[in-house]
Amino acid sequence: MTKTVTYVEMTDAGQLVPGTPVPGLALVALGGDLSLVPDLMARIGAPYQWRSASRGPGEWRTWFAEHQDRTCRLLSWADEPVGVVCYDLHPGADVEIRTFGLLPEFTGKGLGGRALTLAIQQGWALVPGVRRVWLHTSTADHPNALPNYHRRGFRTFKTEEGAPDSATP
Repeated sequence: MTKTVTYVEMTDAGQLVPGTPVPGLALVALGGDLSLVPDLMARIGAPYQWRSASRGPGEWRTWFAEHQDRTCRLLSWADEPVGVVCYDLHPGADVEIRTFGLLPEFTGKGLGGRALTLAIQQGWALVPGVRRVWLHTSTADHPNALPNYHRRGFRTFKTEEGAPDSATP
């Protein structure tokens, strides 16, 4: 099956169309303790064959080290981990949402729109002068991913047909 990767961006924080508030849903800084991230990303990515679903400890060390400004946040609902967001800072004040996802048992519960809203708001606040927030998704990801990104105000700026598997987290 040919995979299509879609790149989306916001170039102004005012483009955000917030999702419906969800009481108890929060985006929590992990600080230096990223020990939860590999398990969460493996569980989130398993249904979509993300590379994170099969990385070993050495590969995780490499993943965290490959981008010195990579930072991750925990999505929690009623103090229970439900997902993760990781960001990469790029030259020119670009913030990439490198990973965004909910655990499979929390999809379809009306959390995605608000979770993405929190992730985008944090992206705009990561560093002073953010010029744009962007991410990519593919046809191998959750079928509601791209529609959710568009509903939140992202616009497509590039697509790649027949993209390699390396396009997933």
